[in-house]
Amino acid sequence: MYVRPATAAAAAILGFALTVLGGTASPAATGPGSPDGTSGVLGPVVYAHRGASAYAPENTLEAIDLAGRLGFDWVENDVQRTRDGELVVVHDDTLARTTDVEQVFPGREPWRVKDFTAAEIARLDAGSWFSPRFAGARVPTLREYMERVGENRQKLLLEIKKPELYPGIEGETLDLLGRLGWLDEDHVSRRLVVQSFSADSVRIVHGLRPDLVTAFLGTPAVADLPRYAEFTDRINPWHTTITADWVTAVHGLKGAHGKAMEVDTWIVDDAATARKVRDMGVDGIITNAPDVVQNAVIGF
Repeated sequence: MYVRPATAAAAAILGFALTVLGGTASPAATGPGSPDGTSGVLGPVVYAHRGASAYAPENTLEAIDLAGRLGFDWVENDVQRTRDGELVVVHDDTLARTTDVEQVFPGREPWRVKDFTAAEIARLDAGSWFSPRFAGARVPTLREYMERVGENRQKLLLEIKKPELYPGIEGETLDLLGRLGWLDEDHVSRRLVVQSFSADSVRIVHGLRPDLVTAFLGTPAVADLPRYAEFTDRINPWHTTITADWVTAVHGLKGAHGKAMEVDTWIVDDAATARKVRDMGVDGIITNAPDVVQNAVIGF
């Protein structure tokens, strides 16, 4: 799931205005996309993709803070692992696009996350690429990120990124979440979802913690859906790949927890598309511009 830098840079102006003026969006809906499966009347749940990443540098503390100020409980992130075993929050498997790693560590191309220590990554500027206003923003460790999510009283859609590069990352992620208090009944039932593009990774998470809500990122054929329902609760597809009939087919199956499977689609950043997928019956919308989507689907 990728945010286009050009769109983000343009949208940063709006983010700056909202921050300076103290503006907020309408409170984020709670609806059928919540982990406890409760039904809502306000429409799809809106997830701030990598934080409010249309307005602040993705996967930074600044981005999730802004999502909170805009009124959104749910944030999404990406988890990878450093050379010395620290879990960090960053999307690409290289650091080149969203940090100044090429300047700080020249000659270490292709600048893969797994080739750098946590201390080295902590030196990088993860904000200036987006806007000078965010100069000095850092790549957070997962521990730092979770502490801020907790302080903000937010909820997390956590993506295990490129698990094939990081054997054992599922167990390490769950161990850290447990140490930070995120695997108690309250968090597991209402505040945490773990997803991945890797069906094997989702299956591993489900095996380690069967009580956790999990999601598979992709658009399996309808005939294959029952196989996924054995180990996951949601199917989260790219919005261009779905139809209302496909969404209905997902809803017609019971997932790993015996409840109707759900659909959270991504990445939707404009009002027309948000209304289109809402009318298809999706349970959640993952977006870089949560305020735009919220206003479109709720009508506030």
